[in-house]
Amino acid sequence: MVDSVYRTRSLGVAAVGLPDQYADGKAARVWQLYIGDTKSRTQEYRSWLVSLLKQEGCKTVLDVACGTGVDSIMLLEEGFRVMSVDASDKMLKYALKERWERRKEPAFDNWVIEEANWLALPEDISKPGDGFDAVICLGNSFAHLPDFKGDQSDQKLALQNIASMVKPGGIMIIDHRNYDYILETGNAPQGKNIYYQSDLKQDIDTSVLWVNNKATMVTLDYSLEVEQPEGSQKTPETSKFRLSYYPHRLESFKELLKAAFFGKCKQDVFGDFKHYTPGQGETPCYFIHVVKKTQ
Repeated sequence: MVDSVYRTRSLGVAAVGLPDQYADGKAARVWQLYIGDTKSRTQEYRSWLVSLLKQEGCKTVLDVACGTGVDSIMLLEEGFRVMSVDASDKMLKYALKERWERRKEPAFDNWVIEEANWLALPEDISKPGDGFDAVICLGNSFAHLPDFKGDQSDQKLALQNIASMVKPGGIMIIDHRNYDYILETGNAPQGKNIYYQSDLKQDIDTSVLWVNNKATMVTLDYSLEVEQPEGSQKTPETSKFRLSYYPHRLESFKELLKAAFFGKCKQDVFGDFKHYTPGQGETPCYFIHVVKKTQ
């Protein structure tokens, strides 16, 4: 017998990844509405990511969960050479549209966009030489990959594939929500979204699935209030969609990353863009791992 129970709480916003929970196109449309203007990033996030990449001497970046392309666009505008991949063609169409509309800009004309699956990444894309200077997987994207087999074999394979794209001396930047806090308290840490600046009113309910006393899935039900065009007499429209995530705990995820690089790496953990020290400061909403592949 499987002992399973759902517990419901309210939670904040997450992002996109694998498998394709955007297959019908609805969630992709609503997510793009939520993100809105691609320039509407929190300045703290933009400054942190761009400064880190420049500090590490990065010029080429692989965005392995690009979604609609919002991070990739930001990096292209900052002068990086970018390859962007995602498993969802419904999400990629927004990135492809942006590339076409800005094709007269050299950075966008050279922007490589491919559909790719983390579990077959080396077969789906071509790695340049020894690899990319940096590989990013942000916005809680990796948590979309479920653990159907119960042994994290798919997650281990996916991380190994992603790590294989990093050149010696390069870095991987990957994040996940603070699931430790969520699972221990039943609530998300309080705070603004650290990635996006959105004016849409939102309400997000969360269910945690426990199987044999183990948290195996976190499900978020999104309700976003979309204003009608100026002058319209219609009331705001409420759009709804659901996304599911595997809840990674901090310490176990650090071990997964170490294994993905076969121990040949150095790791730093940030909590909402600040170096993380357990028990000090505010509870972070996101943990961001920066993993440097040693020579």
